[in-house]
Amino acid sequence: MNTALDSAVLSRRALFRGGSLLAAGAALSGLPFGRALLAHDISENWPHVAELANRYVSERKVANLLVTFGWGQEEPHTVGGGTLSLARPTPVDLDSLYRVYSMSKPITGMATMILIDEGKLGLDQPLYEILPAFRDMRVLVDPEGPLDDTVPAERPITIRQLLTHTAGLGYQIISKGPLLEAYNKAGLVGGRVSRMPVPGYPPVTPAPGLEAFADRLAELPLMYQPATKWSYSCGLDLLGRVIEVVSGEDFESFLKTRIFEPCGMTSTWMQVPASEAHRLTDNYGIIAGNAFPIDPGPASVFLDPPEMPAGGGGLVSSPRDYDRFLRMLLGYGMIDGTRVMSEEAVRVGTSNLIPATVDTTGSWMEGQGHGAGGRSVGQTFGWGGAAGTLAAVDYGLKLRSTLFTQYMPSEAYPIRDEFLAAMEADLGAMRAKKAA
Repeated sequence: MNTALDSAVLSRRALFRGGSLLAAGAALSGLPFGRALLAHDISENWPHVAELANRYVSERKVANLLVTFGWGQEEPHTVGGGTLSLARPTPVDLDSLYRVYSMSKPITGMATMILIDEGKLGLDQPLYEILPAFRDMRVLVDPEGPLDDTVPAERPITIRQLLTHTAGLGYQIISKGPLLEAYNKAGLVGGRVSRMPVPGYPPVTPAPGLEAFADRLAELPLMYQPATKWSYSCGLDLLGRVIEVVSGEDFESFLKTRIFEPCGMTSTWMQVPASEAHRLTDNYGIIAGNAFPIDPGPASVFLDPPEMPAGGGGLVSSPRDYDRFLRMLLGYGMIDGTRVMSEEAVRVGTSNLIPATVDTTGSWMEGQGHGAGGRSVGQTFGWGGAAGTLAAVDYGLKLRSTLFTQYMPSEAYPIRDEFLAAMEADLGAMRAKKAA
């Protein structure tokens, strides 16, 4: 993944705006929407959301903006649309393919919860018991300072900390100074963006596999003392290696056999098969309000095998597939009669798991919670991706929702803020209608 581009794409503000998804609709909890609501045209049910999607697509700011909603275990319905690219007329639908980037994290988080539930991992188990190289970690005195100015870690990194970005690890998109340089040199990247170079920045060669990624990461100091600060990190990427060691399977195989296949997710991969390239959207870079293709679907970098399967940002998926993952979570581990996870594993994984010793003041998580790879706020759990995608499940409303589009950086347009406002307006109208 190109360092410069990815740094721009995953902005602190834009990446986490989805955390309050559906918060304003909490008062709707328990209202009997059900089939009667779904029997109506979905755009009529969500007029503000429909207007938002249609406006962005008609003005050609994006090629597509597709939103899905699903109540309970109903099949998802869509709002919006568009085409695979601004140059290709093929309409997008539930089976179009999108780069979901950090929406990979909740999937990796739930894969970890499966192993915890089976007793093969402990939520508060020290990481060094699985990966011994992490036994004696050092911590930078200054997160942006020299790599040799360190102190010993006061406590071990744990699985809980990796799930919640509280292990003190750095991240290519967060770290600065010598630590960032070291991450780039070691190839500690968490995903892919484009085959095209960005002028002024050297290319970064990713570490050749999860084992090398973990080994190289263990050699570098932490940014913060473990369990003291919330800081977005490569913890979910590292959990991919933990899953491999504990399960005895390679990471991608574990995701396929334990989550994708039982959930009926047939269109989620680290590498898109050549036979499915015709479904892959173009990804755009937004420069001065204009959209330029940075990863065209027919020639996407995601058609190549990844150097490292990134559990933090490496997946491509379809709206239908990701909704099935959300359906499984909303069903507390069950989907279409198949149990994928235990109810307890889902309840724990979607709850706030941030260690009590962590001070979130001033961080992106201030006043919020974080579970197994996703934000946990009230009765909602979800996360967003670098190219404009967003997904959440609301247990109070029994509602699943996703937003799919493809552009970077995500803060180039205020789509997420506008989406939240549109949802709040439409949910408020539903509540008023029910009360009438």
